[in-house]
Amino acid sequence: MSTAPASTARRGGLAGYLDRRNIIAPMGYNRWLIPPAALAVHLSIGQVYATSVYKTSLAAHFGVGLTEIGVIFSIAIVMLGVSAAVLGTWVDRNGPRKAMFFSMCFWVTGFLIGALGIATQQLWLLYFGYGFIGGIGLGIGYISPVSTLIKWFPDRPGLATGLAIMGFGGGAMVASPISRQLMSLYDPAFDPSDKAAVVSGSAVALLFVTLAAIYLVLMLIGVANIRLPHPDWKPDGWTPAPAKSNSMITDKSVSAKNAIRTPQFWLLWIVLFTNITAGIGILEQASPMIQDFFRQPDGTSTVAAAAAAGFVGLLSLFNMAGRFVWSSTSDKIGRKPIYMIYLGVGMLMFAGLALLGHTSVALFVLFAVIALSFYGGGFATIPAYLRDMFGTYQVGAIHGRLLTAWSAAGVAGPLIVNAVLDAQGKPGELDAGAYRVALFIMIGVLAVGFIANLLVRAVDSRFHEPEDVVKAHLDELNGRSEIDQVGDKSLPGAGRLVFSWLIVSGILAYGVILTAITAAQLFIH
Repeated sequence: MSTAPASTARRGGLAGYLDRRNIIAPMGYNRWLIPPAALAVHLSIGQVYATSVYKTSLAAHFGVGLTEIGVIFSIAIVMLGVSAAVLGTWVDRNGPRKAMFFSMCFWVTGFLIGALGIATQQLWLLYFGYGFIGGIGLGIGYISPVSTLIKWFPDRPGLATGLAIMGFGGGAMVASPISRQLMSLYDPAFDPSDKAAVVSGSAVALLFVTLAAIYLVLMLIGVANIRLPHPDWKPDGWTPAPAKSNSMITDKSVSAKNAIRTPQFWLLWIVLFTNITAGIGILEQASPMIQDFFRQPDGTSTVAAAAAAGFVGLLSLFNMAGRFVWSSTSDKIGRKPIYMIYLGVGMLMFAGLALLGHTSVALFVLFAVIALSFYGGGFATIPAYLRDMFGTYQVGAIHGRLLTAWSAAGVAGPLIVNAVLDAQGKPGELDAGAYRVALFIMIGVLAVGFIANLLVRAVDSRFHEPEDVVKAHLDELNGRSEIDQVGDKSLPGAGRLVFSWLIVSGILAYGVILTAITAAQLFIH
C-alpha cells in the first residue's frame, strides 16, 4: 500500500487531473451527471458487438474465411474478461477517471492499429490492434463506470448498473447503422441497404480511423464528468437499512482477494456463465436461425433476408431494454429472485422455441426476444448482486474477476450451437428440427445456473474485512485528511447536466430509431 503524501499525489498536469484524490466530488454534487459519463464510455466500447457489419468485407479483403475474421471478436472478448480480472484491483485503487482515460487510449489505439493492418493487408495487426489492445480497453472501460455508479446510487444499485450497461447494448445498435453509412461514403459502390454487400478494404480502414476519432471525443466527455462521491455523502432522505440476520444484502466489506475464496463468488460465476452461454446461442445464430425455422420443403425460407435482419434488430432492442428494465426491477424484488426469472422463465422460452417456435413467426419472435431480454438483464444485474453480497469496497475488482465467465461463455455458447448444427447438415439446408438438440442443451445449461442461484447464501462473516482497515485504506486512497481543503469543489451548473444527457440520449435515440425501422421489416415482408 502506497504511503506517498497526498500533496505528492496531487501534482499538476495530466497526472493530477487523472488522480483519484482530485475527483472526489464536493457535497451537493448532482449524481445524475454520473450516468451520462458511464453511458459515454459504454456506448463507445459496445461497438464490439457490431463487428458483423464489416466481417464479410474483411474476409474478402484478406482472402480468408469468416472463421479467421471471427477470431478478432473472440480475442477482444477474451481480453475483456482477462483485463477486467487482472486490472480490476488497479481500477479500484486508481479511480474511474484514470481507468476510463486508459480505456479510451487502448480502445482508440486498437482501432488505429487495426486500420493500419487493414490498409497494409496484415491480418495479425488487426488481431493485435483491435483484438488484443482494444480488448484491454474493453475490460477496463466496462468495469470502471459500473463500480462508480454503484457508489453513487446505494439506494438503487440495479437502476444504476442498468443505466450503464444498457449503453453497452446500445453501442452496437448505434455503431451498426453509422458504420454502414460511413462505408457507403468511403466506397460509393457500396449499398448500405444490402446486408450482403461487400465494401472495399480501404473503406473499412477509413471507417476504423473515423470511429477512433468519434470514440475519442465521446469517451473524453465521460472522463471529464466522472466523479467519486464524497466520503460523507449519501442520497437525500436515504438511510441505509441495518443488515438483518441471513440477509442477502450486507453492510460489511469483502476484499477482492477474499471474494474469490467464497462459494458465493463461484456460484455467481456459474450463474453468469450459464445465462450468457444460452443467450449467445441465439444471438450468434439469429439471422440464419429464423430463416431455417421457416424453411419450406423446396429449401426456400418464408422469412426473407431483409426480415431476418429485422429480427436481429428486434433482438438488439430487447437486449438493450432488458439491461435497464430487468435490472431496475431487481431493486424492487431482489437480485436472487430476478435471476430465478432469468434462468427459470428462460428455460421455458428455450423450450417454447424448440417445441413451438416453428409453428408461428410471431411465437418464435416472442420467445426469442424475451430470452434475449433476460440475457441483457443478466449482464446489468450482476454488479448489483455482487454489491449485495460483498459490499462496495472492492466491487469493481470483484466484478472484473467475475467477467471471466463472459470470456468462457463467449467461447462455449457458439461452440455448442455450431457443433450441433454442423452435425445436422450444411448451412442453408437446416430446418427447425436441426436446432432442437442445441436448444435442449441450452435448457440444461440454464438449469445448472438456476440451481447455482438457489444455493447462493449470505457471505460468512469470516470473509469480512475489519471496518477500521477498510476505512483507513479508503481514507488513504481518497486523501481523506485533506479532501475538504484540496479536493474538487466545483459544482457544475444545470447546463452541463442537460448537455451531457442530450449527447448520450441523442446517440441512443439514433440507434433505437434506425434499429426499429430495420425491425419493422420483419412484419412488413
